Amino acid sequence: MTTPSPVTVPETDRRRRPDGCLEAAPAVAKAPAPPIPLAGRVGLWVAVVDPETLVPVRAVGTNADSVFPLASTYKQAVLWALLRAVDAGTVQPTERFDVTRANQSLGAYPYDGTSVRDLSTRMIQHSDNTATDILHRRVGLQAVQDVADRLGLCRTRLILPTRTWWVAEAGLSATFNGTRRWASARGTERARLAALIDADARRYRADYVQRQLDLYFDRRFDPDTTLRSMNISTPYEWGSLVAAEFMTPGLSPRATRWQREVMALGYGRSQLRVQRQGQVAYFGGKGGNGWRLLTFSGYVELKDGRRVVYAFMQHGSDVTYTLPQSRRAFAWINAGINAVLAP
Repeated sequence: MTTPSPVTVPETDRRRRPDGCLEAAPAVAKAPAPPIPLAGRVGLWVAVVDPETLVPVRAVGTNADSVFPLASTYKQAVLWALLRAVDAGTVQPTERFDVTRANQSLGAYPYDGTSVRDLSTRMIQHSDNTATDILHRRVGLQAVQDVADRLGLCRTRLILPTRTWWVAEAGLSATFNGTRRWASARGTERARLAALIDADARRYRADYVQRQLDLYFDRRFDPDTTLRSMNISTPYEWGSLVAAEFMTPGLSPRATRWQREVMALGYGRSQLRVQRQGQVAYFGGKGGNGWRLLTFSGYVELKDGRRVVYAFMQHGSDVTYTLPQSRRAFAWINAGINAVLAP
């Protein structure tokens, strides 16, 4: 099979529209076909990015402007918002938090008295949902959404903590159930509704949410509900966020070190062909999985100075537990990286 040649992207294609939103993905060659088949809707954006302008100078994509659920991949935006708050002095790295009925999410959770720094590590390295929700609410729901809004990523929603989107998906939020405006809400209206949905979510014990969510998945699962309830983005917008996150984070030297150290613990480095070839100087990444969905994103600094970002998204897999599909996902990611790095 012939690998399509990536298109060199002119800087003018990386502009914003008059409404402040980032333009759609520039016209690039379609990503190579997945070497191992992937079921459902899939999307990919892989680009070599100019570190000064953040312009994708060589890129391939498939469904780059289609909206997908982010799952736990969104958690790196919580880290970025947290570090902005640390720099601003509104959050102290030594603050400590206990796990309570109101903040406990699904899965494992940290010990009582865990510090902000340790929570941030658990959030990325172990994808700890309770650690994420504690930090997300500490900086504020809108502060995490602002990570996307400042970049003009108008199709990216980051405002809901993990348990909040599961409560909504399971049908337990009266606010979510009672409005048709949530999916299209923006700005202050989205912030208002998010606060109400989050207040609904905090009324339930985590074990009750888990039981109701299991019943939902077993009896009435709807992929469209996942899109309406979860945080979402497109492969192109998320790739743009990852590029800005690492190359122009706007953080102090201390916060930048914190970010790079924690993000280096995220999943994906060992799965990259360029890593096995000894070409990687730095890697930061995050993944997410859920009921029939899988996501991965990453930032790669190569020893030759090139910077690569990738964003992979799958929605509607043919298996419910998708983590074993990671090898298939990275086979496609690696094919995309090979395409943009090829002479």
